[in-house]
Amino acid sequence: MKYIILVLFTTSLGFSQNWNTNFEDAKKIAEKKEQKVILVFSGSDWCAPCMKLEKEIWSSQVFKNYAKEHYVLLKADFPRRKKNALHKDIQKQNNQLAERYNKNGYFPLVAVLNKNGDVLGQVGYNKMKPQDYINVLNSF
Repeated sequence: MKYIILVLFTTSLGFSQNWNTNFEDAKKIAEKKEQKVILVFSGSDWCAPCMKLEKEIWSSQVFKNYAKEHYVLLKADFPRRKKNALHKDIQKQNNQLAERYNKNGYFPLVAVLNKNGDVLGQVGYNKMKPQDYINVLNSF
């Protein structure tokens, strides 16, 4: 049994993406590493295009490898199901992020920010290969 748990834990580490949930921490990391922040507004349990973006882009090895060296990733999730509810502090922060960066309530919305939190560009879900999506993000 311990072996199975260890394998599951190790496997999940290999596929995990380092998404931040704290805006201020993400900005500090971006400043330190001189990287852009990729802020993703997602409805992880109800938004079909958000789920496609997760599966086709964020979970791809191409994106993971590139992001590790070039981006600070920040996810602002807005789940609807009670079982997926976020901690109230994280939900409050996500609401504030939405007021500032996603006033129209688009899902998914991907905002590319500089280290100060200024918007460089925005994009939604587009059916494309991970490298093409990276190229769009880099164009901002």
